Amino acid sequence: MLSKFFCPIPFNIMKMKNLSVLTAVFAIMMMAGCKLGGKSGKGMPDDGQLHGVAPASAYNLAKPPGMVYIPPGTFHMGPSDEDMNASYTSRNRQVSISGFWMDATEITNNEYRQFTNWVRDSTAAILMQYGKDVDGRFQIDWKKAAMIKWGDKATIEKINQMIVEPDNRIFGKKEIDPSRIVYHSETFNLKDAAAKGNEGKARSQFIYKHDVKVYPDTLVWIRDFSYAYNEPMTKRYYSHPAFGNYPVVGVNWEQATVFCEWRTQYLNAHLEAKHLATESDFRLPTESEWEYAARGGRSQSMYPWGNYYLRNKKGCLLANFKPGRGNYPEDGGFYTVRADAYWPNDFGLYCMAGNVAEWTSSFYYEGASNFSHDMNPDIRWNAKDSDPPRMKRKVIRGGSWKDVGLYLQTSARTYEYKDTSKSYIGFRCVIDLPPTLTNGRR
Repeated sequence: MLSKFFCPIPFNIMKMKNLSVLTAVFAIMMMAGCKLGGKSGKGMPDDGQLHGVAPASAYNLAKPPGMVYIPPGTFHMGPSDEDMNASYTSRNRQVSISGFWMDATEITNNEYRQFTNWVRDSTAAILMQYGKDVDGRFQIDWKKAAMIKWGDKATIEKINQMIVEPDNRIFGKKEIDPSRIVYHSETFNLKDAAAKGNEGKARSQFIYKHDVKVYPDTLVWIRDFSYAYNEPMTKRYYSHPAFGNYPVVGVNWEQATVFCEWRTQYLNAHLEAKHLATESDFRLPTESEWEYAARGGRSQSMYPWGNYYLRNKKGCLLANFKPGRGNYPEDGGFYTVRADAYWPNDFGLYCMAGNVAEWTSSFYYEGASNFSHDMNPDIRWNAKDSDPPRMKRKVIRGGSWKDVGLYLQTSARTYEYKDTSKSYIGFRCVIDLPPTLTNGRR
């Protein structure tokens, strides 16, 4: 009879003549506590049966605030009407999209300000040494950071590195220099790590670290329009509370991407503190996800609300854009409007046409529809600074307050360079969550 402490060894190993290998095998088994009996996980009954072990802590995430669920489905991606531009950059084809959560509105000034304030406060906390070094990294004491007195002279002296240089001050006023509000990004490139030939390579080869200035470029309101008076928007759009629930603009693709990264870290830090399982990443939607969500289940419709017109039966405009030959205020807003203006589409998403165009994660390539997959199609290219401008193009969708109605069609696609910000481009986030939440069960 075998002892209950005996660990069976595969027959091919028993036949091996190399005693050092056998010695190693026995050593590993002893270290692992190999025995027939005992519990196989915390809380598991000791009954000799298979019960399974959870990979992490309990899962108890509520519905993400401000987000709606986009169920999986199949739709016809591409032109639903004549290609008025004759650009032929897409063709109508059937694709399938898995389910995900999406922000019901574009990210607003108030929401983005939470990000820039967090970066500002964390930078100041490091300069003021509010925290301690833990394993070579400075861990901020957020209770102290929340108590920073920004108008105090002692505080200003300690954070002098964040203050505008004397030559750049107006009437000698010491203000925070927006260019000093910098987020340190660290991401792991799963696509490169999964590429053929990269098996066994060090993890560090796929970690991308860089710093990104996160404050919106408020000068876009002047830069985008020659011979036009838009200075009030430059001075007030991001800083005045009246525009708090309006979509943030002046944010380039890189800034939108690190916002998603910060939002992920912010959520997961909270979940870890509560000893709960961490979640997948917030991110920009792919081009196909964006179009699927914008259609709201209307696979062949021209607009999020259906066919064929930009007005309802009462003659009211259904989105914020440039009606006619330039009657900007006719739709109710001269520039942008609140992010939750107009009626949502059938998925509950606001302003998927007009208001501001939106960044996607996808690389813009004219012939992408000819070879991309029919399951969650996506083309990505993480362009470096040294890459030619053509490789830095990112797909933008939805049309904006300054565009004519053609660009409001759900199939209309165009691009902007990832390091460029505009007064008419914003973004919204998506996140992939487990079916236990999306089905309403926890």
